[in-house]
Amino acid sequence: MEATPSQTVGPFFSFGLCVRETHRLVADDAPGAVRVHGCVLDGADAAVPDAVVEVWQADARGGHPAGFGWGRCGTGPDGEYAFTTVRPGAKHGAPHLTLLVFARGLLKPVLTRMYFPGEPANADDPVLAGLPEEERGTLVGEPDGAAVRFDVRLQGDRQTVFFAL
Repeated sequence: MEATPSQTVGPFFSFGLCVRETHRLVADDAPGAVRVHGCVLDGADAAVPDAVVEVWQADARGGHPAGFGWGRCGTGPDGEYAFTTVRPGAKHGAPHLTLLVFARGLLKPVLTRMYFPGEPANADDPVLAGLPEEERGTLVGEPDGAAVRFDVRLQGDRQTVFFAL
């Protein structure tokens, strides 16, 4: 017997939630544009296809002007997502992106943050400072050329830190 939508959560996220392009918060060639990309992975480090990653962020000055600060990207069979955005200005701690991840098997989305690698303000950020040293690294992206890579691990030894909604 095959599971039906009423018996399982997903994998219907990308199909239903990603009906238009919202993963480019700015044009690829905009001043200060940065590509943030990664994979959504399960506890065995296998790609989670058909997940959805939402990004919420401040603009480059740390403000929240109307029409800016939100994007959504579905993952494909390889679990990859990507956004083109700007590095946000510092507001309430170090510059960061807030991510919501929707995926099969989750009854509600999980919430995390991505901090920028090499950012001096990371040392004084109250959220990072409140975590054990071994967990802080799960919230800091990795340099990837001109881009930043941030993999979201839903379970396992290297699970990304998630916050209560």
